[in-house]
Amino acid sequence: MNMRPTELTTASDWLNKPVKALDSIAMYAAEERQKQLTKPAGSLGKLEKVAIRLAGMQGRVFPRADKVCIAVFAADHGIAAEGVSAFPQAVTAEMIRNFARGGAAICVAARFIAAPLAVYNLGTVSPTEGLPNVINHQIAPQTANFLYHPSMTPAQLTTAMDIGRSAVGDALTQQADKAQRLDLFVAGEMGIANTTSATAIASLLLSIAPEKLAGPGTGLDASGVSHKAMIITRAIEFHRSELKGFEQKGSIGDPLIALQYFGGFEIAALTGAYLACAQEGVTAVVDGFICTVAALLACRINPQAADWLILSHSSAEPAYAMLLDGFVSQPLLNLELRLGEGSGAAIAVPLIRLACALHNEMATFEEAAVSAAVSTIEAT
Repeated sequence: MNMRPTELTTASDWLNKPVKALDSIAMYAAEERQKQLTKPAGSLGKLEKVAIRLAGMQGRVFPRADKVCIAVFAADHGIAAEGVSAFPQAVTAEMIRNFARGGAAICVAARFIAAPLAVYNLGTVSPTEGLPNVINHQIAPQTANFLYHPSMTPAQLTTAMDIGRSAVGDALTQQADKAQRLDLFVAGEMGIANTTSATAIASLLLSIAPEKLAGPGTGLDASGVSHKAMIITRAIEFHRSELKGFEQKGSIGDPLIALQYFGGFEIAALTGAYLACAQEGVTAVVDGFICTVAALLACRINPQAADWLILSHSSAEPAYAMLLDGFVSQPLLNLELRLGEGSGAAIAVPLIRLACALHNEMATFEEAAVSAAVSTIEAT
């Protein structure tokens, strides 16, 4: 069944809610402070830019990154039946159990940065009921196989995006100190074959052929990557008559059609979460390839959402670099990560905290009685 843009926006009117504007006065004041700190101008590179952007996001000259919440969205994909992943579909449920036990990389990272972690199961073939710290929102056991059908019905897409929005609301309300708002929201994903879904969406959003975007994901060899690209190409051609909305550039229907036809429940939830963060004025730290595709979807739905996103790291997936033109800033790190789960975004949190500390706690030239002439020294 085809989805028309009005079907989704009527069911989820919140998608059209305006994004909160950045505080330009706070950003200007933060930029002026950076010029007065005891260092050559611009010598802290991206760390300076992060602090200035956070000042604008938080509406204060001295930004913080203390209060962090993490949400991981998990779901199974029908396209896994086409042999596009190096791992069986049962691994999705097994990893959810690992999250519940605290044994996954994102669990370790969450403990390290003292951030609460919530896991949202949006639908797995293997049941996972009764697990601690796992919130079950079973939309369906899996998405449909998009080689033959749209991945989701319009109702399923609406539900998945609403769950992402609700996760941001949950994070905002669970703060122990209600007087201090959430500083950073980290989202992650888990779902066997979801790099195939993300690659298909990227192909449509970027108008780039799947064979130029497909990567190894969880560990495919060259033959497996080629097979993945072929499956995506066949699927796009199969649905081509229903994708004519992509010819109407600027229509809200474009990203939503891509998401409905080729996405996963977790990718839709991520997209909803990033939009909700922008609307609520919460900084979202974006993880690797799959999360960045969801972030690009959010930006295509509302371009101002880009103001509220910090890209954490450069994914090792070959398509990742092609996504970057749609964002305000470049990734903070390049650690050759390709794990997912939100792990790279969580790893970037200490660096963001350090950027705030340097901005907030360094002495100015006046305070340190250092000649301001040092600011004109060319950094090496």
